[in-house]
Amino acid sequence: MEHDPQPGRQAPQHYFTPAPAGPSRPRRLSLTLAGRDVEVGTDAGVFSADRLDLGTRVLLREVPDPPATGDLLDLGCGWGPLALAMAIAAPRARVWAVDVNPRAVQLAADNAARLGLAGVRACLPEQVPDDVGFAAIWSNPPIRVGKAALHALLLRWLPRLRPGAEAHLVVQRNLGADSLQAWLAGALGPGFAVGRAASAKGYRVLRVRCCA
Repeated sequence: MEHDPQPGRQAPQHYFTPAPAGPSRPRRLSLTLAGRDVEVGTDAGVFSADRLDLGTRVLLREVPDPPATGDLLDLGCGWGPLALAMAIAAPRARVWAVDVNPRAVQLAADNAARLGLAGVRACLPEQVPDDVGFAAIWSNPPIRVGKAALHALLLRWLPRLRPGAEAHLVVQRNLGADSLQAWLAGALGPGFAVGRAASAKGYRVLRVRCCA
């Protein structure tokens, strides 16, 4: 998930942070995901530990319902809000909650278990089998990691969309959403259609469709 700054706050951890800084400080949040009121666990050292960040809220509001079956991906899952929402909306799907931060992976797994969402598979990137293709990808990607690392991340996962499947990415407009959209269109090539699905509260929701 991407940075959601507030004055006076310690900089949050990101998808690309493999080891959380600082001691564990578990807490609970009550919120609504996919129409269901839930209580989830969060912790220090993961993104947006004290709330559901604005970018993720925008994505959840604007993204279409996930496919009912197949493999779905929450890329950079943090404590798991996107994966949990996918699994609530599509209980027959297998949802991969992927993060490089082991603390985040454990939180996503614990939250899925607490909510009875058996379809969630929380894991590190290298634990996703290479032959898995995705019926949908949702992500609040780490824009601040830098262009080279961000581009490598997206080119690793977006080509794994199945034909006809879509990815939805939420990106702050002032952090380069429009330039990222243009880059994706060129980098992914004619087998993919890249566009803007929505714009709200300073964020763009980018849509990538596999046309092959």
